[in-house]
Amino acid sequence: MTRLPVIIGFGGIGAAGRSSFHHAYRRTVLDSLPIAQRHTTLRALAAMMGLVHTQNGQTVTADGSPLAIDAIPRHFEAYVRDHTLIRRLEPQYFDADQMAVQLNFEIGPSNSKPVVFATHTEELPSPLPGGWRVLSQANGVTQIELATATDFRIETHRKIAVQSGGQLPTGFDPTKLYPSRFHPRGLAMTIIAASDAAKSVGIDWDVLTAKVQPDEVAVYASSAMAQLDQHGTGGMLQARLKGGRVSSKQLPLGLNTMPADFVNAYVLGSVGCTGAIAGACASFLYNLRLAVEDIQSGRRRVVVVGNAEAPLVPEVIEGYHAMSALATDEQLCKLDGAGVPDYRRASRPFGENCGFVLGESAQYFVLCDDALALELGADIHAAVPDVFVNADGFKKSISSPGPGNYITLAKAVAAMRALLGEDTVRRQSFIQAHGSSTPQNRVTESRIFDQVARAFDIHDWPVTAVKAFLGHSLAPASADQLVSSLGVFKHELLPGIKTTPEIAADVHRERLNIALRDFDLKGRAEIAFLNSKGFGGNNATGAILSPRVTAAMLTKRHGHAVMADYERRREAVRAKAAEYDEACCQGPMQPIYRFGDALIDETQIEIDSHSLRLPGMPNSISLDLPNRYPDMV
Repeated sequence: MTRLPVIIGFGGIGAAGRSSFHHAYRRTVLDSLPIAQRHTTLRALAAMMGLVHTQNGQTVTADGSPLAIDAIPRHFEAYVRDHTLIRRLEPQYFDADQMAVQLNFEIGPSNSKPVVFATHTEELPSPLPGGWRVLSQANGVTQIELATATDFRIETHRKIAVQSGGQLPTGFDPTKLYPSRFHPRGLAMTIIAASDAAKSVGIDWDVLTAKVQPDEVAVYASSAMAQLDQHGTGGMLQARLKGGRVSSKQLPLGLNTMPADFVNAYVLGSVGCTGAIAGACASFLYNLRLAVEDIQSGRRRVVVVGNAEAPLVPEVIEGYHAMSALATDEQLCKLDGAGVPDYRRASRPFGENCGFVLGESAQYFVLCDDALALELGADIHAAVPDVFVNADGFKKSISSPGPGNYITLAKAVAAMRALLGEDTVRRQSFIQAHGSSTPQNRVTESRIFDQVARAFDIHDWPVTAVKAFLGHSLAPASADQLVSSLGVFKHELLPGIKTTPEIAADVHRERLNIALRDFDLKGRAEIAFLNSKGFGGNNATGAILSPRVTAAMLTKRHGHAVMADYERRREAVRAKAAEYDEACCQGPMQPIYRFGDALIDETQIEIDSHSLRLPGMPNSISLDLPNRYPDMV
């Protein structure tokens, strides 16, 4: 009997805000929500952005002025709307109009007359460059004569061509919520996101893991670009060029495995399996596939999977701009025939577009097998029966799309047809498109969707693309899709691609319903297909089942009596989770950060031929392993 992987907790942060309890999803459909739900999400965002907090049991604004809870949305709505989702890059990252650059220029003799300049003696290079001659030295100053031309570099500034980004909500700084100790931004986001996911479960982590052996837990997470800001690899590579020095933290904290390592070391204290698969823009689905296969096989019972990426640094933006991949201010103005770019609508999947918009995101999910979820009374948000990954074969351009995505999507649809039947796939599924907002993507991805739809006789297949709101977060891009899909399951409302005014003429759309406005999916939101296309030929498609379909499957497997007992116990779990959500709506998020806490004393580890026991952990690790190859020995 194959165990069913189910999602029992999720959380994270991105341009739409906090992911847990569907707040980030609801920001993308804000105007289509009932007023009470709209106000709840605006209140959650206001707290996240530091606009309000609780003081002595009373809600106050940042300047200490009292404010009634029900007045928060009305008071801050315009500001919250303007300072979330894709927008112009804000100075908290860097000044996009005054980006620091090094200008190379040559200084040399003119009309055979040498150049003479003075500098501090202690700053002289050693040895002196060719053509330099010391004329005099006195009082710490040296006179230098240049007999030949010499290259110099000087710091100057220029305006960057790309000024839009999917930034975290204004005022939210993940490094201020715990003692971050010079952590790269992506890793600070990891701490907040993984904590949000763990707390959203509504079951203390120690209680959850007490039900399993320590090695039946796993964490799979990565970043595609590693940590490229000043506290990570970027700072290490720039240090000498900027006249500084490399720190002891920059190299190790720059590794792309750190989004998993930080969760193990500082959030969960896990000694179970760990891994960090990088598959460019499909990285999340690559890691999710590991989690699904681990749970299905019984190797693991609890798996935390996610990604974190913080690519809004000048060098990364410049790199993607050099590939002609990003929407520049100039191109946006040409699209609209305007003198000022519309930054809010910079990402336009399946419309007339000119490139994608980079975004930052950290998203994590807690999965376990169906039996453990029922035993715990955990709230089940979805099931993940399959994830498919395929490469493109031989390629001419490493960044161009290829045939691998045809395989992944077709197999995902076929797998759901085998599981739930043709009618459910045809009438009750939707697609979360990669939807990168490039002219090439709109043609190639829509062709894949259209051909697969024809093969399975699907008509009016609902399609959306969350990069319209969040930007392209690289490794967590498909995690953003999953967060959105869980919201669709909850509210049965598909976010429309509202930044795209109309579908481009070259999009293959005969069998598709590409939603440009929020789309009612009541009774039709049972299967989500998450589609991801990554540079280098990294293609993946995940199939996600709604809580309603999952409950029906679990009832068939476990019976009505077991499910009724589970539902009774689930109420307490939901209540505790709701307490956490309300706390986040009243003030700053309180992440889990256990630095140097509850360290395992290796001298106290007990081992015999049948088991290994770690101090402080209730369950031992079995060493009575089966022979997996009995027919060969």
